[in-house]
Amino acid sequence: MKASWVAENKSVETSLVSGAELFIQGLQNENVEVLFGYPGGAVLPIYDALYNSEMKHVLTRHEQGAIHAAQGYARVTGKPGVVLATSGPGATNLVTGIADAMIDSIPLVIFTGQVATTVIGTDAFQEADIIGITMPITKHNYQVQRAEDLPRIMKEAFHIANTGRKGPVLIDIPKDVAVKRAEVKDVESIHLPGYQPTLKPNILQVKRLNEALLQAKKPVLLTGAGVLAASAEKELVAFAEYHQIPVAQTLLGLGGFPAEHPLCLGMAGMHGTYASNMALYDCDLLIGVGARFDDRLTGNLDHFAKRAVVAHIDIDPAEIGKNVPTEIPIVGCAKETLSALNQTKGDKGDYSDWVTQLTQLKSEFPLTYKTDESELKPQKLLQILHDVTKGEAIVSTDVGQHQMWAAQYYTFLEPNRWITSGGLGTMGFGFPAAIGAKVGKPELPVIAVVGDGGFQMTLQELGVLQDWELPVIVVIVNNKSLGMVRQWQEIFYEKRFSHSLLDIQPDFIKLASAYGIDGKRAETESDVREALTLALASKKPFVLDCVVTADENVYPMIAPGKGLHEMIGVRG
Repeated sequence: MKASWVAENKSVETSLVSGAELFIQGLQNENVEVLFGYPGGAVLPIYDALYNSEMKHVLTRHEQGAIHAAQGYARVTGKPGVVLATSGPGATNLVTGIADAMIDSIPLVIFTGQVATTVIGTDAFQEADIIGITMPITKHNYQVQRAEDLPRIMKEAFHIANTGRKGPVLIDIPKDVAVKRAEVKDVESIHLPGYQPTLKPNILQVKRLNEALLQAKKPVLLTGAGVLAASAEKELVAFAEYHQIPVAQTLLGLGGFPAEHPLCLGMAGMHGTYASNMALYDCDLLIGVGARFDDRLTGNLDHFAKRAVVAHIDIDPAEIGKNVPTEIPIVGCAKETLSALNQTKGDKGDYSDWVTQLTQLKSEFPLTYKTDESELKPQKLLQILHDVTKGEAIVSTDVGQHQMWAAQYYTFLEPNRWITSGGLGTMGFGFPAAIGAKVGKPELPVIAVVGDGGFQMTLQELGVLQDWELPVIVVIVNNKSLGMVRQWQEIFYEKRFSHSLLDIQPDFIKLASAYGIDGKRAETESDVREALTLALASKKPFVLDCVVTADENVYPMIAPGKGLHEMIGVRG
């Protein structure tokens, strides 16, 4: 009898698996291709399960590098980036990237280790309340209490992260939950009554917008990252071309409409083109598609589109009317809404005079800068980068002057080739994000355009380039300063350069060499062209340190408190 009971009990035991094994299976069920992470005590059971798994894991050199790499991966693939870090400092090192992903609507699923459930709340070693810390900066977060709940929670998390307005979801896994064994149960479907994003627009609101188009004389489209998130580029082009409506783009919307299209006005906002900003200032119908109308775009709201009827298409109803009063609110997916507009198109208005006026502004007030053959101008650097790559590269940036020059002078012809930190403005973002982009799109050239300040925040990820032999080209726009900080101090603080000049720097080429990576310093246009051509051909990691004009500023510019029509530096 005893032997029979033991045999029966053993049979039951073998049908159970650990929480860590359920974690691996959950990733496989979601077709996760790569995991970005950094191990530690609380996640050792999970890393032990990874040891015999075929799951690709990229070991970054800092948790911040892991989450920014996951963001870059998500941006270019449209799939959620997946991150794994340990408890306490491992989890808190992810916070900046989580906040960045939340405000820029990047789909991430973040797994953090946690101390055992028996000691949560006792200030145990490496304990941090990551649920409380991240509640304001995630779409949703979970702390798993039972191993058997993990498959359901993971399926819900991936669904929430990559539907509706996309964003980060965090799952906190206590160490004992990862060890405990539970029965494997397939989760075939999920139903979340409190989470039902509206995808299809209200057809009556679509009709109102069509009617407004017939009444308008000066319509303009303002397109943001929501177009790219919805893969609505073709529908946008079809809509704009049918009605002949000029298109202005947000910083994060670049690439959603071809930069060389005759109707494209370029980027709008603080460092946008004159034509885009005057179109937004003077229009009588403003159609926002997947854009937040943030302060860097609108300038002083007292002067923003004051003569316009505003229509706002957005999948997040909380964004509509939040910053700009909206007469025609349309809640829905950009792709579904533009498709509905294209299907219900009827008579067209005549906007030819308006298009001619804006085309003339584009011609009369192009982006420009003063050339100087004795120095390497940063604007010219970005133009050369575009020429050498034929505009086909994925470009990832940090935040600051180099970011704005890249947005202005690397004209994006296709979607999902532009990766930058918009709402949070995170220094250190650009380089690890480029790593994630290269992992996601290995067939495309990837360029990390970074400042000499921001690069020093995450340059340890050079180890990942060498480890994985990733042919990412790091282009350092080196002006020996925190460029945008220095620019504001010059213009608004009477040139009091308080702690913004970086006189002491590493030798970036020797630094690259220490990681076994080739590099070159460029001080002339020919240096840049030659080095980029060599780097692209080599198919290896490369660091290009470009010494540019130290006191160059980004223009045009809208000063704080000013309206879109009050740009300075329009003529260079």
